Amino acid sequence: MSEPFFRGAIPALVTPFRDGALDEDAFVKLVERQIAAGVHGLVPVGTTGETATLSHEEHRKVIFLCVKTAAGRVPVIAGAGSNATAEAIDLVRYAKTVGAHAALVVAPYYNRPSQEGIYQHFAAINEAVQLPVLLYNVPSRTGADMSNETVARLARLPNIVGIKDATGDLTRISMMRLTCPEDFILLSGDDPTALGYMAHGGHGCISVTCNVTPEPFARFLSACMDGDWPQALALQDRLIRLHKALFADASPSPTKFAMAHLGLCREDVRLPITPCAESVRPLVLEALEQAMGGLAKAS
Repeated sequence: MSEPFFRGAIPALVTPFRDGALDEDAFVKLVERQIAAGVHGLVPVGTTGETATLSHEEHRKVIFLCVKTAAGRVPVIAGAGSNATAEAIDLVRYAKTVGAHAALVVAPYYNRPSQEGIYQHFAAINEAVQLPVLLYNVPSRTGADMSNETVARLARLPNIVGIKDATGDLTRISMMRLTCPEDFILLSGDDPTALGYMAHGGHGCISVTCNVTPEPFARFLSACMDGDWPQALALQDRLIRLHKALFADASPSPTKFAMAHLGLCREDVRLPITPCAESVRPLVLEALEQAMGGLAKAS
């Protein structure tokens, strides 16, 4: 099998705000920081990017800025999910128009479709737009779990090239490897279990933690891909508390707090997400200090 194009450390980028509006300058700097740290790809307007509270205009602007800033140095996988199939198709079309390399499309949320409904949703996208699509299965948020059988059916469609699996269930990847085409791309969407996911045959991780500590996270994924498991385990031990702390309050508020502490952007979030709870902040700072090797000082 040839090496997957979408692989390694891929941050699910936060969307920085300033005075209630998209902070374009901060976003561009965040993209540059990630690329300089050695990440292998970028995901704008995923869940961590607060896409649920962005306007359509803002959503498109973030994708455009990401593609323009990355300038082909790493692949851009644009978030393009919706619980309305027609809207998802429009977002995937836009991602293709501005030069994204792929779209990340979540299973339809709130509607609670059947497995056949999930299949037909993605089949319609596959038919409508000639752009690689990565499935995104996160039942804790969507209320709709994409079964391995449905994934295997979808994996045989020409534009469905992989999955972001955020279930945290490590038995799933082994079954998907057995039932999906050999070149189907398997990406973790759960930072704490990414080490196990890679050991089960995964190709990378779409990560929240990578926003905060891109350099050690990129080295962690590189070690996994190289089969250097002792190095990967050492980096896992360094990052695991941060993985957990960034979800000690509603995401991405702890992530934005950590990034504001590092002087990278404001910690502004949009309702119904509220700023990181005071009780959580010491946990984030302690975990950040460990993850950065004593370098987590405010700018």
